[in-house]
Amino acid sequence: MAPFQTTPNRAQCLFLADLAGEAERYHDVVEQIKIVISNFNAQLTIDERSLLSIAYKNITNDLRNGWRVIDSVEKLQIARSSTSGSGQLSLIRRQRDRVEKELTDVCKDIVFLLDRQLLPAARPGEEAVFYSKMKGDYYRYLAEFAHKKDRDRYADLSLSAYKLAYKHALSTLEPLHPTRLGLALNFSVFYHDVRKSPERACHLAKSAFDDAIMSIEGSEFVMDQTMRDSLTILQLLRDDLILWSVEMQANSE
Repeated sequence: MAPFQTTPNRAQCLFLADLAGEAERYHDVVEQIKIVISNFNAQLTIDERSLLSIAYKNITNDLRNGWRVIDSVEKLQIARSSTSGSGQLSLIRRQRDRVEKELTDVCKDIVFLLDRQLLPAARPGEEAVFYSKMKGDYYRYLAEFAHKKDRDRYADLSLSAYKLAYKHALSTLEPLHPTRLGLALNFSVFYHDVRKSPERACHLAKSAFDDAIMSIEGSEFVMDQTMRDSLTILQLLRDDLILWSVEMQANSE
């Protein structure tokens, strides 16, 4: 009988992480990939990296959506401004603070992992761009709900990460590469949602969109999964450009 292994090997960690992802147990996914990073190598495979990214995205999306619901209920309660509702308002704010702390902890956890282990081990090119983009994303999430004293600091950190990622992407990745396009999409959302600058958002999104379209025209390409991912992101960029252009036009009238 084979001896019981207290620590799974790398392949077993990947299997357990994949299984946890299928079961939507995203904290367990993170735990397994952290074991890989600590015990084997911080230079993750594409499958390992994808599982980690999807897990953190699902965890934070649930918390961000929860925070928005509670924030809306709080504003509605304030609008009613009844004395009898003061006790409920206190409970709402207590729950909001709890969600904010959970979201802050998760975002800081992935940023710490990126800074200390994943980015230093990343290969130049797509991998470095991917992780720098992630860093920008999670600082952006922190800036979205942080109080004034921290909001500007998180926004500046997000901007620095996005700028570094974008500069590296422009020099190492093709315009149609899905990681470069995904970065342009999220960076433009940062300018719109955090910096409140639809002009800068449109400029960045249009530049990325035009460069990608230009690279398609007159060239042959295979409709594989990578191309499908790129076309999906191009559609999202186009949708945002239309929405933000209408918004700017309405504001100028």
